[in-house]
Amino acid sequence: MIERILPRSVACADTTRDEEPEAFLFPEEEAAIARAVAKRRREYAAGRHCARLALREIGHPDAPLLSAERGGPRWPVGVAGSITHCDGYRAAAVAPLDAVASLGIDAEPNQPVEAHIREFVLLPAEQAALRALTRRSPEIHWDRLMFSAKESVYKTWHPLARRWLGFHDAQIDFTEDGGFRVRLLVEGPLHRGRSLTGFDGRWMHADGLLITSVVLPASRRGR
Repeated sequence: MIERILPRSVACADTTRDEEPEAFLFPEEEAAIARAVAKRRREYAAGRHCARLALREIGHPDAPLLSAERGGPRWPVGVAGSITHCDGYRAAAVAPLDAVASLGIDAEPNQPVEAHIREFVLLPAEQAALRALTRRSPEIHWDRLMFSAKESVYKTWHPLARRWLGFHDAQIDFTEDGGFRVRLLVEGPLHRGRSLTGFDGRWMHADGLLITSVVLPASRRGR
């Protein structure tokens, strides 16, 4: 499913199963997740399974994928990647660094965000824009889509900047054709000698899910 919003330079795999019969964990991964509850173990195993399938597509053999700082996977040298999971869906996307500088994906159920979280995530300008989008397309919970988009932005940002990016540090504008533009409100990381000022993303709504992606091509010189 997620391949619909990813460029051909990115390999991906996904599943709607809570458990994948072919999923396995290396001993190092088993140790890392040993104290987790059963639900978290299933998510972890299915996410790693999707990641290994995607990595095989770009020529990387199966290997342990342990957690890096802030919980994201530590990808093989020369690889950009991202994993996401929510109830009923798990996915991974990877690409060689000579094609993609960084990427992020996120999936969320198409359900409203709680009011206190909405205020924490959305800028005033975003709240006004989402009200207009909701009037035109009420079947989509745009606040949840915004949350997902900002998660994808952060997953793309962090490998480049190695520092925190708050929800209010980036402003997102959606288009109804499945795109979004990201304007960074803080100084962006350097990419090929220039400070990034934003990203472009894609989104989709299908099967009760909201899925977003941000892919920064390696050749891009910033906006």
